[in-house]
Amino acid sequence: MSPVETWIAAFLTLCVFSFLYRDNPFYRFAEHLFVGSAAGYLLAVQYQNVILPNVVLPITTGKPTPQTIVLTLIPLMLGLLMVARVSPRFTGPARWAIAFYVGIYSGIAVPGYMQAQIYAQLSDAVKPFAPGWGAVNSALVLIGLLTVLAYFFFSAPHQGLHGVSARVGIWFLMVAFGASFGYTVMARVSLLISRVQFLLRDWLHLIPMS
Repeated sequence: MSPVETWIAAFLTLCVFSFLYRDNPFYRFAEHLFVGSAAGYLLAVQYQNVILPNVVLPITTGKPTPQTIVLTLIPLMLGLLMVARVSPRFTGPARWAIAFYVGIYSGIAVPGYMQAQIYAQLSDAVKPFAPGWGAVNSALVLIGLLTVLAYFFFSAPHQGLHGVSARVGIWFLMVAFGASFGYTVMARVSLLISRVQFLLRDWLHLIPMS
């Protein structure tokens, strides 16, 4: 990285960190610059990876058949309808494209989610217990599955054995949510450490280069 690039990166990093004090023009400048750059980059990537190979090349290369033209223009029209939502006049037609997209995505995503999450969870729960400490892990998976399902079973009051199972399920849920939150915080702290290292090492040269 050249000295000019280093100074620009350090300036933008400090602009973002300035939000820790309060909202200010420097932070808004960095925020708008990041959002605009990301939008422009995403638009270029989408054109190169989606529009060019799926719309432009099939029509302009060789002699496209009527079937190819129809199969190319229909997705193009649906995409244009989604973009047209920015105008209040085209809100109604834009809903058709959005509904079609959501329906197709749901039909593709739901079976994959069922296979990767629910079926995999059930498969791990019914496996024979492994010897040694593996049996403890298998038992925790089975108990967690059954107690969390008991907590979300609202057709019966949470009393007696069902109530005990539901309360145990709450503990499993809290542990899962806490681990997920901790993982998120750890990722954000890693980003913070990376930027602080950049400021102290690459910009100010207060710590040696690794």
